[in-house]
Amino acid sequence: MARSLPGRCGRRGRCGRGALLACAAWTAGWVLAAALLLRARPGVLSERCTDEKSRRILAALVGPAAAPPCAALPGGPGAGQSGAVVVPGGWGGGVPTRPHPWVSEAPGYGNMLAGRAVTVAGLTPAEGTVTSLWKAFPSISWLDRGACRDYEGGALVGDLCEDLCVAGKLLYRRCLYYESGKKVLQADWRGRPVILKSKEEAFSSFPPLGLLEDAADGGAQDFPEAELLLLVAGEVKNALGLELPGGSLGPLWPGGRGPRWRGQLASLWSLLQQQEFVLLSLLQDLSRHALPVLGSCGHFYAVEYLAAGSPRHRALFPLDGAAGGPRGGRGQAKAVSDMALSFLDMVSHFEDDFSHRLHLCDVKPENFAIRSDYTVVAIDVDMAFFEPKMREILEQNCTGDEDCNFFDCFSKCDLRVNKCGAERVNSNLQVICDKIFRHWFSSSLGSSALSVRLQQQLREAVQECADPRSSARSPLRAAPDVFWKLQHLLRATQRELQDAEA
Repeated sequence: MARSLPGRCGRRGRCGRGALLACAAWTAGWVLAAALLLRARPGVLSERCTDEKSRRILAALVGPAAAPPCAALPGGPGAGQSGAVVVPGGWGGGVPTRPHPWVSEAPGYGNMLAGRAVTVAGLTPAEGTVTSLWKAFPSISWLDRGACRDYEGGALVGDLCEDLCVAGKLLYRRCLYYESGKKVLQADWRGRPVILKSKEEAFSSFPPLGLLEDAADGGAQDFPEAELLLLVAGEVKNALGLELPGGSLGPLWPGGRGPRWRGQLASLWSLLQQQEFVLLSLLQDLSRHALPVLGSCGHFYAVEYLAAGSPRHRALFPLDGAAGGPRGGRGQAKAVSDMALSFLDMVSHFEDDFSHRLHLCDVKPENFAIRSDYTVVAIDVDMAFFEPKMREILEQNCTGDEDCNFFDCFSKCDLRVNKCGAERVNSNLQVICDKIFRHWFSSSLGSSALSVRLQQQLREAVQECADPRSSARSPLRAAPDVFWKLQHLLRATQRELQDAEA
């Protein structure tokens, strides 16, 4: 009988050890890949931006979204071709059903009402308040007394609440962003597209105002105005690093005292915890390059909707809505030069037109938009800081210059004391040249639209602006004269394009 010879795998278990090592290497490779992915995209494991979550947020404003499955309601899936959810009336059968403005237009509860009309049997238009619905149908938990009960009771207020809770004129459209630190929804408000923003999903997630918690039976009416001013000014300083006199707090002051004063303070306090809201409110009517705040309800605030930029667009920004709509190579070249000049105007505006320089620390196409006249607007300013706050952020411990980089705002490490310098060493212009202008001017603006000489001059100026160390002087910050050089070249571009059309 032949004796089996030991193969290579049988010699001292080499095969088993080799398989184990291969498995360990494979696992380590996946762990490394996951770590690199998380470093590059830290939000990859955060909550997804979905319509269901977004509708739940708005539903929480108009009442808890504890919606039962569609099949649990009369008129659920399969109940009829119209797909309408029919809620039985409280006054017996035989009463004609009619669409109810608030219910039929309310921004859905989970998947239950998404895209379908809701008919409430037995209600007349005069009985169309949220309170009437609660009284008529107390057993329906998805129309329970949520934030709108608080609104009607005066505990939560805002100039958008009436349209959201009663009139049904604020309608959800889609989710734009849903991650820790920001919830961004698109909605229609009285036929106008708007953006709703909040740091948190729930009003209760914000720390309450201590004065409200400690208030005696007299309520918020007894709060000394001087104490309230100090609190608001303190939150502005915490958010923006600015010490403002009481007279400068107008956009953030809750207004005259009345029956809803307590709710005004609670709602304002939740908004003051959001840096972007504070900044946009103070810039209201002062900056053509910042979004106006249109209104609020509780902790959500609304701003104008403008289509954000994206690297997917050839010109970085959608040009369809721009005046005249650029056509051909010359049209796009003119649009790009107009947008570039507006970016320069924004740089100058944020540099010189306020008591402190405003730093942009997150520059990318997605954080800007253009109006129909090519005016550039900063639509996401969560990472925009005035000089005092910027110095506070940058002045951190360090062991090297890389520890002093806060997104797009850089400082230098003083190794003698292992401390980052408080002064930013790069500039808004430098980052915009690097992340916006390079895309436009690193290649031709459009076939024969511009002379080769002018295109070359633009490329060289943008390179000098984006990477000043490449010049002989080797500064860290783009020199002031490069701003004027770019402006001169862009205006020369416009003149050349106009002459070509003549």
